[in-house]
Amino acid sequence: MVAKGSLVLEDGTVFEGISFGYPVSSSGEVVFNTGMVGYPESLTDPSYRGQILSFTYPMIGNYGVPRDSKSNGLSRVFESDSIHASGVIVSDYSENYSHWNAAMSLGKWLRSNGIPALEGIDTRSLTKILRERGTINGRIIIGKEAKEVKRNPIEEVSIKKPVAYGNGKKKIVLIDCGVKNSILHSLLARDVSIIRVPWDYDIFSLKFDGLLVSNGPGDPKNAEKAIENVRKAIELDIPTFGICLGNQIMALAAGGDTYKMRYGHRSQNQPCLMEGTKRCYITSQNHGYAASLDGAGGEWKPLFTNLNDGTNEGIVHRSGRFFSVQFHPEANPGPTDTSAMFDRFLGLLR
Repeated sequence: MVAKGSLVLEDGTVFEGISFGYPVSSSGEVVFNTGMVGYPESLTDPSYRGQILSFTYPMIGNYGVPRDSKSNGLSRVFESDSIHASGVIVSDYSENYSHWNAAMSLGKWLRSNGIPALEGIDTRSLTKILRERGTINGRIIIGKEAKEVKRNPIEEVSIKKPVAYGNGKKKIVLIDCGVKNSILHSLLARDVSIIRVPWDYDIFSLKFDGLLVSNGPGDPKNAEKAIENVRKAIELDIPTFGICLGNQIMALAAGGDTYKMRYGHRSQNQPCLMEGTKRCYITSQNHGYAASLDGAGGEWKPLFTNLNDGTNEGIVHRSGRFFSVQFHPEANPGPTDTSAMFDRFLGLLR
């Protein structure tokens, strides 16, 4: 029996569809991703916590969901151990899949994880609404309507106690605000030791050579302890690198500001100019907030700028020892043109 459902936006707009995920209602911020591939990686990215994810590419599910494999105890296929999106919206879902490494259909995977999904939605029309009206909340309704709960998504996706990886000579503390596995893989491939800690951990009880602040969901101003830790690390001259949410946390620690974007950047083809050069990189991005250096003072300057809308894509201290990027240098999915940012960071460690 085909179960029907609907996506209801907070402005009253209703999209009718057919359920192919778990038959439960949910709510969240409705966002769109323009990538042609990479739905397993996107859905397991902790940065999508609490969001209903709409894919603009019309056919989703045709290559199924891959079999998992692990390295250093971390998945090489998925970006975390679970699906973080609150729901999935697609135009044309393919239950029949074909790929040499496929283990199951997208629908079966969503159902096994308790995630609702709707197909048959006019995602083109939905995307136009989101682009014109900006960020908007919504509800997937299948059966009984879900109750809204107040949440701190950073706290939800961060680990609860420290975990160590690798045995390299250089030791990095990684503040986990919702880190992607690909970031950990990128660091471990460069032969370092990592201590992954909760977002609000007292990092100065540890000995380490460098600090990395990860990506993650939600409002960066809610990560007060992480901001405090980054500010102190800078004062102590500890090399510090931030990625995505980490860029926003770095800006706040520097005395700057952050603000909610109209509809964010969620794609694999965002062009970013490295300031002071004519070099443009094509980057993978997933964020709904942006950083501003207003109030940070003359010691900080932009490192990258988005060529589509002029928003900040990275900042750097005049010493060069503290920097961050708004995009994802580890990509997955997306181009790996900026993976050298990890080498830049490790080059600062003494």
